Amino acid sequence: MEYLKVFLVGGLICVIGQILLDTTKLTPAHILVIFLVGGVVLGALGLYEPLVKFGEAGATVPISGFGYALSKGAIKGAKTKGILGAFIGGLEATAGGIAAAIVFGYIMAIVSNPKTKN
Repeated sequence: MEYLKVFLVGGLICVIGQILLDTTKLTPAHILVIFLVGGVVLGALGLYEPLVKFGEAGATVPISGFGYALSKGAIKGAKTKGILGAFIGGLEATAGGIAAAIVFGYIMAIVSNPKTKN
């Protein structure tokens, strides 16, 4: 049952992205930013937390989950360290994901053989 909930939540997020791609003139980059900022806003308002509790990885793995983690870390940092903590907390909360993206991106750049389009 747990896998089904994860699949449904993650799939619903993907469906929303696909609908935005198909019905608007938004580029994938625009949609990425919308999901990221949406995760930050929903996380800051406390509306993303129930989705995370229900869908777990289905809600935390997509880019909106990254925005949620940023907002959660910023709020925690602001409570403990003040205004500077708001900036530091978001980075502390997401440092693992950022580091993994850099490391795996670097590995793929070394392994792959990119070709230019003609």
